[in-house]
Amino acid sequence: MSSASSYETERSNRRYIAASMEAPLLEREHEADLARRWLEDRDEAALHELIEAHARLVVRIAAGFRSSGLPQGDLVQEGNIGLMEAADRFDPERNVRFSTYASWWIVAAIQNFILRNSSIVRAATTPKQRRLFFNLRRLRARHATGFDGRLTQDDREIIAQMLDVTVADVQKMEAHLSRPDQSLNAVVGEDDSLEHMDLLADGGPGPEDLAVASNGDHTRRAYVHQALGRLSPRERQIIVDRFLKDDRITLAEIGEEFGVSKERVRQIEGRALTKMRAILSEFVDEPTELFAVD
Repeated sequence: MSSASSYETERSNRRYIAASMEAPLLEREHEADLARRWLEDRDEAALHELIEAHARLVVRIAAGFRSSGLPQGDLVQEGNIGLMEAADRFDPERNVRFSTYASWWIVAAIQNFILRNSSIVRAATTPKQRRLFFNLRRLRARHATGFDGRLTQDDREIIAQMLDVTVADVQKMEAHLSRPDQSLNAVVGEDDSLEHMDLLADGGPGPEDLAVASNGDHTRRAYVHQALGRLSPRERQIIVDRFLKDDRITLAEIGEEFGVSKERVRQIEGRALTKMRAILSEFVDEPTELFAVD
């Protein structure tokens, strides 16, 4: 079924190309008149004649992008979108032939299509990267001096200078163009037990860092627990409610619980914190490393 579909698609493409070559060329005055009729009156018949007369231009430009590996029919379709965009923006009063103006829109439409579909990962997002993407293959064929047509570091420096990009940009684009997209779930090796995803580096802390952090947390908790044990019951309760619970309690709420004013709770809290800092200084030089409050 797929081969039949491909055959029919190829036949359709050939018929379209043949028809585009048979369309008559337009004289300058008639071309300008068609453009005016479309822009001013939205005359669809004028638009169709203008587009059909320049379909051969789309086919010729699309043929220059055969090395992209994308179907020729798709490139032509995208080029036609650019051609219609040009027809909608063309100003016949500027005394410029429509083919000259439309060529830029056709190229832009085809290039955008190639960038969107050549890879899952967008490799060219800036004008310089786009220029590098579309010129690297040609320049590599011309300037490569390495084994088997590969670029040497000197070759990359020459290309980088020609395209006004960095050598690192050339290396990244070279790697992108030389490797097809691969699924992270693709199997590595022959035993089907290892996937590409298993080889990705983990940016989180390693086992040693986790062990050190866990040990440090345990030590800090032990020091704070000892300091709390040397406070009075009311002081200890206020410190726990104010700083060691997920949902902190306000001074007013604690005052209601103990039957004292909010200001009195603040005084007890300050005295308890001073005691704790003095106690914790017996264990470390800087108590705030163990018990910090706002």
